[in-house]
Amino acid sequence: MRQESIQKKKNGVKKDISKSYNQFKEFEGKKYTGMKVGRTHKWYYDKGEWKEKKLTPDKWQFTYNVTKRRAGNAPEGSGVPVGTEYHWYILANQSVKKLDANNYTTSMIGLKYKLAHKRAERNNWSSSDNAQRKKLIEILEELIDNVKLEMVSTAKIT
Repeated sequence: MRQESIQKKKNGVKKDISKSYNQFKEFEGKKYTGMKVGRTHKWYYDKGEWKEKKLTPDKWQFTYNVTKRRAGNAPEGSGVPVGTEYHWYILANQSVKKLDANNYTTSMIGLKYKLAHKRAERNNWSSSDNAQRKKLIEILEELIDNVKLEMVSTAKIT
C-alpha cells in the first residue's frame, strides 16, 4: 500500500506531494518518472573509503564506498521502493590542493549518467550489459564532440 504525503499549502489547500514525483513526465520526447528535470537533491556522505592504485604515471584506478544520506527528508510515499538499485557512470573534474604532508582539499564537479536501474522486486537490470555499454559509448562520443566544439570556440576567441 502506497503512503501519501499530504502537506497543507499556505492557501489552506491540501496536496499529495508524492503524486508529482510518481507521475509520468516528458523530457525531450521521452517519458520518465521521478524527480522533475531541473530539481536538485542535497546529500551528506558518511566517512567513506577512497582507495587508489597507480596504473600509469598519469592514470589511477579508484574505488569509493560510502553511505550517502539526504540533507532533508523525502516526502512520504515518493521515490522508488527500498532495495531499488542504480548503475551510474560518473565523469568529473577533481581539483586537489596539498595542505601539508597528509592532508589535501578536494572538490569534484561533474556529471553522472544513469545507465540502468534494477527495481526492488525484480532480479534483472533495466538494460543488458551490452545495452549499457552502447549507451556509455553514446555518452562518451557526445562528450568528445562537446570538448572539440569548445576547442574550436576558444580558438576563435583568441
